[in-house]
Amino acid sequence: MKTVVVVCKDIVTTNAIDKSLKGSFQSVAFSNMPSALDYIYNSIPDLIVINVLKDDPFTINILNDLKADPMFRQLPVLAILPDHFNLSNWDNLLIEDFIWRNDFEKDFILRVNLCIMRSMRIVEINPLTRLPGNISINRALQERIAKKQNFSFGYADLDFFKPFNDRYGFSRGDEVIKITGRLILNIVKSKQPHGSFIGHVGGDDFVFIIDSSLAEEAATEVIEAFDSIIPTFYDPEDSAQGFIKSFDRKGKASTFPIMGISIGLTETRTHSFSHFGEIIEIASEMKKYAKQFKGSCFRSDKRMEQETKTKSPRKKQNTSGKKESPTR
Repeated sequence: MKTVVVVCKDIVTTNAIDKSLKGSFQSVAFSNMPSALDYIYNSIPDLIVINVLKDDPFTINILNDLKADPMFRQLPVLAILPDHFNLSNWDNLLIEDFIWRNDFEKDFILRVNLCIMRSMRIVEINPLTRLPGNISINRALQERIAKKQNFSFGYADLDFFKPFNDRYGFSRGDEVIKITGRLILNIVKSKQPHGSFIGHVGGDDFVFIIDSSLAEEAATEVIEAFDSIIPTFYDPEDSAQGFIKSFDRKGKASTFPIMGISIGLTETRTHSFSHFGEIIEIASEMKKYAKQFKGSCFRSDKRMEQETKTKSPRKKQNTSGKKESPTR
Protein backbone atom coordinates (compact mmCIF):
# COMPACT_ATOMS: atom_id res chain seq x y z
CA MET A 1 0.00 0.00 0.00
CA LYS A 2 1.34 3.42 -0.96
CA THR A 3 2.04 5.89 1.84
CA VAL A 4 0.83 9.49 1.79
CA VAL A 5 2.11 12.07 4.27
CA VAL A 6 -0.52 14.71 5.03
CA VAL A 7 0.55 18.11 6.35
CA CYS A 8 -2.49 20.08 7.48
CA LYS A 9 -3.31 22.30 10.48
CA ASP A 10 -7.06 22.17 9.97
CA ILE A 11 -8.59 19.12 11.65
CA VAL A 12 -11.69 19.15 9.43
CA THR A 13 -9.59 19.08 6.25
CA THR A 14 -7.30 16.43 7.74
CA ASN A 15 -10.28 14.20 8.49
CA ALA A 16 -11.64 14.71 4.96
CA ILE A 17 -8.26 13.74 3.47
CA ASP A 18 -7.98 10.69 5.71
CA LYS A 19 -11.51 9.58 4.78
CA SER A 20 -10.73 9.95 1.05
CA LEU A 21 -7.48 7.96 1.31
CA LYS A 22 -8.78 5.23 3.61
CA GLY A 23 -8.70 1.76 2.10
CA SER A 24 -6.48 2.70 -0.84
CA PHE A 25 -3.54 4.42 0.83
CA GLN A 26 -1.81 4.52 4.19
CA SER A 27 -1.99 8.10 5.43
CA VAL A 28 0.20 9.65 8.11
CA ALA A 29 -0.92 13.10 9.25
CA PHE A 30 1.10 15.96 10.76
CA SER A 31 -0.06 19.41 11.78
CA ASN A 32 3.01 21.17 10.40
CA MET A 33 5.96 20.61 8.10
CA PRO A 34 8.74 20.54 10.76
CA SER A 35 7.05 17.69 12.63
CA ALA A 36 6.70 15.72 9.38
CA LEU A 37 10.39 15.92 8.42
CA ASP A 38 11.63 13.10 10.65
CA TYR A 39 9.07 10.71 9.21
CA ILE A 40 9.83 11.80 5.64
CA TYR A 41 13.58 11.29 6.15
CA ASN A 42 13.07 7.92 7.80
CA SER A 43 10.42 6.40 5.57
CA ILE A 44 10.35 8.37 2.26
CA PRO A 45 6.62 8.32 1.47
CA ASP A 46 5.14 8.00 -2.01
CA LEU A 47 3.44 11.41 -1.84
CA ILE A 48 3.16 14.51 0.32
CA VAL A 49 -0.20 16.27 0.49
CA ILE A 50 0.11 19.74 1.97
CA ASN A 51 -2.69 22.13 2.84
CA VAL A 52 -1.22 25.53 1.94
CA LEU A 53 -2.37 28.62 3.82
CA LYS A 54 -2.20 32.10 2.36
CA ASP A 55 0.15 33.49 4.97
CA ASP A 56 2.49 30.63 5.81
CA PRO A 57 5.88 31.34 4.17
CA PHE A 58 7.59 29.30 6.90
CA THR A 59 5.97 26.04 5.75
CA ILE A 60 6.60 26.82 2.09
CA ASN A 61 10.29 27.55 2.78
CA ILE A 62 10.72 24.23 4.61
CA LEU A 63 9.01 22.39 1.76
CA ASN A 64 11.21 24.13 -0.81
CA ASP A 65 14.35 23.26 1.16
CA LEU A 66 13.26 19.61 1.20
CA LYS A 67 12.58 19.59 -2.53
CA ALA A 68 15.88 21.33 -3.28
CA ASP A 69 17.68 18.34 -1.76
CA PRO A 70 18.59 15.87 -4.57
CA MET A 71 17.42 13.08 -2.27
CA PHE A 72 13.83 14.35 -2.36
CA ARG A 73 13.71 16.16 -5.68
CA GLN A 74 11.57 13.39 -7.19
CA LEU A 75 9.23 13.05 -4.19
CA PRO A 76 5.85 14.31 -5.49
CA VAL A 77 3.97 17.00 -3.61
CA LEU A 78 0.27 17.77 -4.08
CA ALA A 79 -0.85 21.12 -2.66
CA ILE A 80 -4.38 22.01 -1.62
CA LEU A 81 -4.59 25.75 -2.33
CA PRO A 82 -7.01 28.25 -0.81
CA ASP A 83 -9.33 30.16 -3.09
CA HIS A 84 -7.75 33.17 -4.78
CA PHE A 85 -4.24 31.93 -4.05
CA ASN A 86 -1.77 34.00 -6.07
CA LEU A 87 -0.28 31.66 -8.68
CA SER A 88 2.02 34.35 -10.05
CA ASN A 89 4.60 33.11 -7.51
CA TRP A 90 4.31 29.52 -8.78
CA ASP A 91 8.08 29.27 -9.27
CA ASN A 92 8.55 29.82 -5.54
CA LEU A 93 6.40 26.81 -4.64
CA LEU A 94 8.16 23.52 -5.45
CA ILE A 95 5.18 21.23 -5.97
CA GLU A 96 4.13 18.83 -8.74
CA ASP A 97 0.40 19.50 -8.75
CA PHE A 98 -2.36 21.37 -6.92
CA ILE A 99 -6.11 21.46 -6.46
CA TRP A 100 -8.32 24.29 -5.29
CA ARG A 101 -9.96 23.70 -1.94
CA ASN A 102 -13.41 24.07 -3.50
CA ASP A 103 -12.59 21.20 -5.90
CA PHE A 104 -11.38 18.87 -3.17
CA GLU A 105 -14.29 16.41 -3.17
CA LYS A 106 -14.36 15.77 -6.92
CA ASP A 107 -10.63 16.04 -7.77
CA PHE A 108 -8.58 14.94 -4.77
CA ILE A 109 -8.26 11.16 -5.30
CA LEU A 110 -7.76 11.66 -9.05
CA ARG A 111 -4.85 14.04 -8.41
CA VAL A 112 -3.34 11.75 -5.76
CA ASN A 113 -3.31 8.84 -8.19
CA LEU A 114 -1.91 10.98 -11.01
CA CYS A 115 0.95 12.29 -8.84
CA ILE A 116 1.95 8.81 -7.71
CA MET A 117 1.68 7.32 -11.20
CA ARG A 118 3.89 10.09 -12.61
CA SER A 119 6.54 9.48 -9.97
CA MET A 120 6.49 5.72 -10.64
CA ARG A 121 7.28 6.39 -14.30
CA ILE A 122 10.49 8.14 -13.30
CA VAL A 123 13.05 5.31 -13.40
CA GLU A 124 15.50 7.50 -11.52
CA ILE A 125 13.95 6.42 -8.21
CA ASN A 126 14.66 2.89 -7.04
CA PRO A 127 11.17 1.41 -6.49
CA LEU A 128 12.29 -0.57 -3.44
CA THR A 129 14.19 2.03 -1.42
CA ARG A 130 12.85 5.23 -3.04
CA LEU A 131 16.44 6.45 -3.28
CA PRO A 132 17.95 8.14 -6.36
CA GLY A 133 19.54 5.87 -8.96
CA ASN A 134 22.60 5.94 -11.18
CA ILE A 135 21.79 9.00 -13.28
CA SER A 136 21.23 11.13 -10.18
CA ILE A 137 24.34 9.67 -8.53
CA ASN A 138 26.50 10.54 -11.53
CA ARG A 139 24.97 14.02 -11.75
CA ALA A 140 25.47 14.70 -8.04
CA LEU A 141 29.14 13.75 -8.30
CA GLN A 142 29.81 15.64 -11.52
CA GLU A 143 28.17 18.83 -10.23
CA ARG A 144 30.37 18.81 -7.14
CA ILE A 145 33.49 18.02 -9.16
CA ALA A 146 32.73 20.88 -11.58
CA LYS A 147 32.34 23.27 -8.62
CA LYS A 148 35.62 21.97 -7.13
CA GLN A 149 33.90 21.14 -3.86
CA ASN A 150 35.68 19.11 -1.20
CA PHE A 151 33.72 16.00 -0.24
CA SER A 152 34.00 12.29 0.49
CA PHE A 153 32.30 9.56 -1.49
CA GLY A 154 31.31 6.27 0.09
CA TYR A 155 30.49 3.04 -1.76
CA ALA A 156 28.85 0.30 0.31
CA ASP A 157 27.60 -3.20 -0.35
CA LEU A 158 26.57 -6.21 1.68
CA ASP A 159 28.70 -9.28 2.34
CA PHE A 160 27.06 -12.70 1.98
CA PHE A 161 23.75 -11.22 0.83
CA LYS A 162 23.21 -13.76 -1.97
CA PRO A 163 23.34 -16.82 0.34
CA PHE A 164 20.89 -15.04 2.65
CA ASN A 165 18.58 -14.31 -0.29
CA ASP A 166 18.79 -17.92 -1.46
CA ARG A 167 18.14 -19.25 2.03
CA TYR A 168 15.22 -17.01 3.03
CA GLY A 169 13.77 -15.78 -0.27
CA PHE A 170 13.43 -12.48 -2.08
CA SER A 171 10.84 -11.01 0.26
CA ARG A 172 13.14 -11.10 3.29
CA GLY A 173 16.05 -10.03 1.10
CA ASP A 174 14.08 -6.98 -0.01
CA GLU A 175 13.47 -6.06 3.63
CA VAL A 176 17.23 -6.15 4.25
CA ILE A 177 17.83 -3.87 1.24
CA LYS A 178 15.17 -1.43 2.45
CA ILE A 179 16.48 -1.26 6.02
CA THR A 180 20.06 -0.80 4.76
CA GLY A 181 18.95 2.15 2.62
CA ARG A 182 17.12 3.69 5.58
CA LEU A 183 20.09 3.24 7.91
CA ILE A 184 22.49 4.93 5.51
CA LEU A 185 19.99 7.70 4.74
CA ASN A 186 19.23 8.42 8.40
CA ILE A 187 22.84 8.39 9.54
CA VAL A 188 24.27 10.47 6.69
CA LYS A 189 21.43 13.00 6.89
CA SER A 190 21.75 13.26 10.68
CA LYS A 191 25.45 14.02 10.25
CA GLN A 192 24.94 16.50 7.42
CA PRO A 193 21.32 17.57 6.82
CA HIS A 194 22.23 19.83 3.89
CA GLY A 195 24.58 19.10 1.02
CA SER A 196 24.83 15.34 1.58
CA PHE A 197 23.49 12.71 -0.82
CA ILE A 198 22.50 9.05 -0.65
CA GLY A 199 21.88 6.86 -3.70
CA HIS A 200 20.99 3.26 -4.52
CA VAL A 201 23.11 1.87 -7.35
CA GLY A 202 20.98 -1.27 -7.41
CA GLY A 203 20.88 -4.64 -5.68
CA ASP A 204 22.77 -4.38 -2.40
CA ASP A 205 25.02 -1.48 -3.52
CA PHE A 206 24.60 2.00 -2.01
CA VAL A 207 26.59 5.23 -2.21
CA PHE A 208 26.73 8.45 -0.23
CA ILE A 209 28.32 11.88 -0.47
CA ILE A 210 29.26 13.69 2.73
CA ASP A 211 31.70 16.27 4.05
CA SER A 212 35.17 14.75 4.33
CA SER A 213 35.40 15.50 8.06
CA LEU A 214 32.28 13.40 8.70
CA ALA A 215 32.82 10.46 6.35
CA GLU A 216 34.61 7.98 8.61
CA GLU A 217 32.37 8.77 11.56
CA ALA A 218 29.29 8.17 9.38
CA ALA A 219 30.75 4.92 8.02
CA THR A 220 31.43 3.70 11.57
CA GLU A 221 27.86 4.45 12.65
CA VAL A 222 26.42 2.72 9.58
CA ILE A 223 28.47 -0.39 10.40
CA GLU A 224 27.44 -0.38 14.07
CA ALA A 225 23.75 0.11 13.24
CA PHE A 226 23.82 -2.56 10.51
CA ASP A 227 25.60 -5.12 12.69
CA SER A 228 23.17 -4.55 15.55
CA ILE A 229 20.00 -4.99 13.51
CA ILE A 230 20.89 -7.54 10.82
CA PRO A 231 20.82 -10.67 13.07
CA THR A 232 17.09 -10.04 13.63
CA PHE A 233 16.46 -10.89 9.96
CA TYR A 234 17.73 -14.44 10.49
CA ASP A 235 15.77 -17.30 12.02
CA PRO A 236 16.61 -17.55 15.74
CA GLU A 237 18.57 -20.81 15.38
CA ASP A 238 20.65 -19.41 12.49
CA SER A 239 21.31 -16.19 14.35
CA ALA A 240 22.35 -18.10 17.48
CA GLN A 241 24.85 -20.29 15.63
CA GLY A 242 26.20 -17.34 13.64
CA PHE A 243 25.90 -18.86 10.17
CA ILE A 244 23.51 -20.34 7.62
CA LYS A 245 23.72 -23.24 5.20
CA SER A 246 23.20 -22.21 1.60
CA PHE A 247 24.83 -22.43 -1.83
CA ASP A 248 27.72 -20.46 -3.31
CA ARG A 249 27.77 -18.94 -6.79
CA LYS A 250 28.87 -22.29 -8.25
CA GLY A 251 25.92 -24.07 -6.68
CA LYS A 252 28.05 -25.82 -4.05
CA ALA A 253 26.56 -26.27 -0.57
CA SER A 254 28.45 -24.35 2.09
CA THR A 255 28.09 -22.35 5.30
CA PHE A 256 28.04 -18.56 5.36
CA PRO A 257 28.38 -16.14 8.29
CA ILE A 258 25.87 -13.46 9.26
CA MET A 259 25.82 -10.66 6.69
CA GLY A 260 28.17 -7.72 7.01
CA ILE A 261 28.61 -4.42 5.20
CA SER A 262 31.78 -3.23 3.46
CA ILE A 263 32.34 0.45 2.69
CA GLY A 264 34.99 2.07 0.53
CA LEU A 265 35.75 5.77 1.01
CA THR A 266 37.65 8.29 -1.07
CA GLU A 267 37.75 12.08 -1.10
CA THR A 268 38.56 15.03 -3.33
CA ARG A 269 41.14 16.66 -1.05
CA THR A 270 43.84 14.18 -2.10
CA HIS A 271 42.81 13.75 -5.74
CA SER A 272 41.94 16.06 -8.63
CA PHE A 273 38.98 14.36 -10.27
CA SER A 274 37.58 15.54 -13.59
CA HIS A 275 34.89 12.89 -14.12
CA PHE A 276 32.47 11.08 -11.83
CA GLY A 277 33.72 7.72 -13.12
CA GLU A 278 37.14 8.32 -11.59
CA ILE A 279 35.89 8.80 -8.05
CA ILE A 280 33.48 5.85 -8.36
CA GLU A 281 36.36 3.65 -9.51
CA ILE A 282 38.56 4.47 -6.51
CA ALA A 283 35.72 4.10 -4.00
CA SER A 284 34.84 0.75 -5.59
CA GLU A 285 38.51 -0.26 -5.28
CA MET A 286 38.46 0.54 -1.57
CA LYS A 287 35.16 -1.32 -1.12
CA LYS A 288 36.69 -4.44 -2.67
CA TYR A 289 39.70 -4.02 -0.38
CA ALA A 290 37.39 -3.77 2.66
CA LYS A 291 35.73 -7.04 1.66
CA GLN A 292 39.05 -8.85 2.22
CA PHE A 293 38.65 -8.28 5.97
CA LYS A 294 36.50 -10.33 8.29
CA GLY A 295 33.27 -8.71 9.41
CA SER A 296 31.83 -5.32 8.59
CA CYS A 297 34.40 -2.60 8.00
CA PHE A 298 35.30 0.42 5.94
CA ARG A 299 38.52 1.38 4.22
CA SER A 300 39.52 4.94 3.36
CA ASP A 301 41.84 5.81 0.51
CA LYS A 302 44.60 7.90 2.10
CA ARG A 303 46.95 7.71 -0.87
CA MET A 304 47.98 10.84 -2.68
CA GLU A 305 47.05 11.11 -6.35
CA GLN A 306 50.34 9.86 -7.82
CA GLU A 307 50.29 6.77 -5.59
CA THR A 308 46.89 5.65 -6.91
CA LYS A 309 48.37 5.48 -10.39
CA THR A 310 51.21 3.19 -9.34
CA LYS A 311 50.06 1.20 -6.32
CA SER A 312 47.00 -0.83 -5.47
CA PRO A 313 45.42 -0.58 -1.99
CA ARG A 314 46.57 -4.15 -1.33
CA LYS A 315 50.18 -3.01 -1.58
CA LYS A 316 49.86 0.19 0.38
CA GLN A 317 47.68 -0.20 3.46
CA ASN A 318 47.48 3.44 4.54
CA THR A 319 43.77 3.09 5.11
CA SER A 320 41.56 3.19 8.17
CA GLY A 321 38.70 1.01 9.25
CA LYS A 322 37.31 -1.27 11.89
CA LYS A 323 38.96 -4.67 11.71
CA GLU A 324 42.48 -5.48 10.69
CA SER A 325 42.76 -9.25 10.01
CA PRO A 326 42.29 -10.17 6.35
CA THR A 327 40.48 -13.50 6.03
CA ARG A 328 38.49 -13.48 2.80
